[in-house]
This record gives sequence, structure tokens and C-alpha cells, in this order.
Amino acid sequence: MGKTVALIVAAGQGTRIGGTVPKQFAMLAGKPMLAHSFAALSSHSAVDSVVVVIGEGQEAVLEAALGPVPFVIGGATRRDSVANGLAAIDADRVLIHDAARPFLPHAVIDALLAALEHREGALPALPVADTLAKGGDALGETVPRDGLVRVQTPQAFHTTTIRAAHAAWPAELEATDDAQMVRALDIDVALVPGDPMLEKITHPADFAAAEARHAAAMHVRTAQGFDVHRFVAGEELWLGGIRVPHDKGLSGHSDADVVLHAITDAVLGTIGAGDIGMHFPPSDPQWRGAASARFLEHAVGLLAAQGGVIDFIDVTILCEAPKIGPHRDSIRAGIATILGLPVPRVSVKATTTERLGFTGRGEGMAAQAIATVRLPSDNA
Repeated sequence: MGKTVALIVAAGQGTRIGGTVPKQFAMLAGKPMLAHSFAALSSHSAVDSVVVVIGEGQEAVLEAALGPVPFVIGGATRRDSVANGLAAIDADRVLIHDAARPFLPHAVIDALLAALEHREGALPALPVADTLAKGGDALGETVPRDGLVRVQTPQAFHTTTIRAAHAAWPAELEATDDAQMVRALDIDVALVPGDPMLEKITHPADFAAAEARHAAAMHVRTAQGFDVHRFVAGEELWLGGIRVPHDKGLSGHSDADVVLHAITDAVLGTIGAGDIGMHFPPSDPQWRGAASARFLEHAVGLLAAQGGVIDFIDVTILCEAPKIGPHRDSIRAGIATILGLPVPRVSVKATTTERLGFTGRGEGMAAQAIATVRLPSDNA
């Protein structure tokens, strides 16, 4: 089958949207628009790597949105940007996708790659449902819509074919998409079923429509996590990524942050990904003393790879001492920072066990967490 690379074209300035950043980096459904399609492509089992084509000077905003990822600097036009991306990759097949179409179902990728088994190119398309007419100052003649389709991305090609199409295209002409360049070589491009989730975001009002589509296509999941550690002398006490003053600390896995461990298990539970010990075995010496934020960030990354977002985290801490009240706000803020959430979407409570059990005797501390997330319908 060969190697498959995805190019996300994200080099535009997004001037019609307004705002302080180009639209591909604007926030949509809880994260930068570009992050949605990057997660969909990078999590697909048949896509070997994803390369982002950005504009000159956009390196910092790209890293803020996605972290360190492969990228290429684009050109003055979309065609130039795609050409730069094609020149930078080594692949048998390529998926060329517009960052302005953030919600990309895996089923569309499946159909495109299946079509490449017997065609040189393929693209997703939707039938035209509206009446079409010529316009201007007044309504003109209607245009027959039979056989018309709305073209979407990603568009999939054998790499040698699309490179040849770019090389042969007249330099003075601009191309609105890559498929028409392939067709100019008298090569047929297959059509596969598109998806309404792939609507392009162009104008400010499109953001609200995209948010609504995203919400309608998501399902809610809830899972809980529970963790316990014993108190020992000579250790620091970490709760929610915050060092809390106390005469004892917790002993155990990593820095033994019982709060972050419980949240990590709750997040892993929402996607059926086991527990913290499966991903970071306590027997592995590399995790001794490690910051538990690394474990939670890993769990959040797994959730994001499936297109999931965290809506709310609720934590209950069980202990006799220290008193949690004076540190509650700091712990909430610490958790929110790690998760990239607003503080109001994190709840931290504390209770005692009325001096019953190991927590009542001051021998240790426990935490219970509940994570509420949303996942795309094909993952729910």
C-alpha cells in the first residue's frame, strides 16, 4: 500500500474572519481550529505522518496550537503552498486538506484511501440540494443542478500524479483546488461521499454554525478515578500539581500526587484506555519522583487523538490533615492549567471520614475524580 502523508494547508491569513490570529488558529470547540483536523489525520491508522503548511512567520502560533509538529513554509498562493508541501514529503500517497474544514470524520479518510487502490485521485463531494440561479442585481435563469456536486477536502492522490499536475499547470493561472489540476492531465478523479461536518469555515458566522455541528455530533461520557497514598516523613506533599505545606508527604508512584492520579484514571476511563499503571508502571524506575502532570497530559493527549474534549472535572479529597480549604483555589488553578481548562470547569472539594479508617487515622490520603467529556459519535 505504501506510505501515506497528509498535508494540512494552513498558510492563509484569514482576513474575512477578523480577530487577532488567522482563522486556522482561532479557537473552535475548545481548541485551535487547526488542532481538530490534525488530530483526525494523525490518529488515523493508515496515515503515517501529518505535515502542516503555514505562512511565513507563523511558527510560534503553530507551536502554541499543536506543539512541535512537522511543518513547511507555504507560498503566496494556495497552489504555491501545496507545491511546497509536496516537495517536502516522501510518500506514495498524499491527502491534501484545508485547515478551514476542521471536523474530518475517519470514514471520509477510509473512503478516499480505498478509492486510491484503483484510481489516481479521489475527493469527497456532496450533492447540491439548493436551487441554483444566475445572479447580480436581480435573479437570473436557474441552472440545472443534476450532476452537480459540492467539492470538499481532503483530496487524495498518488504523489507522483499530483506532483506532475502541479508541474504542468500554467504559472499564470490560479487553481482553487488540486483535483482540477489533475483533471487537466485527462486523469479521472473519483468521487466518494462527503460529509456535512466538512463544511468550510470562511465567515465569522460560520464559527457558530461549526460549533453547533460539532456539539450535535458529540456524545457525553463520564468516568471516575480513585487513588490512595500513605503519608511518610521526609516527602513533599503535591496535590493537583501544587506543593502544599505539611509535615509529611505522600509515598508512591512518581511524586504521589493523589489528585492528579485520580483525574488521570478518570480521563483514561472515558476512552476505555485502562489505568495509570498500565501506561506508567510503578515498577519502572524512570517514573520515580516524576511530576504527575506528565501522566495527566498523556491521558488528555489520548483523549484528544480521538477527537474528545473535557467539559468538567470534579475531585473530592479525603483526609484529616492538612486542611484543604486554604489551598483549594490554588489546586483548582493548577489542575485547570494542566488541562487547559477555565478554572470554573474544575471543582475541588474535601471531606474527612470522621476519623474512621486509614484516612481518619492520618495514615494517608485518598482522592476520587469524575471526568465528563465529549467524544465524536464515531468514537462514542
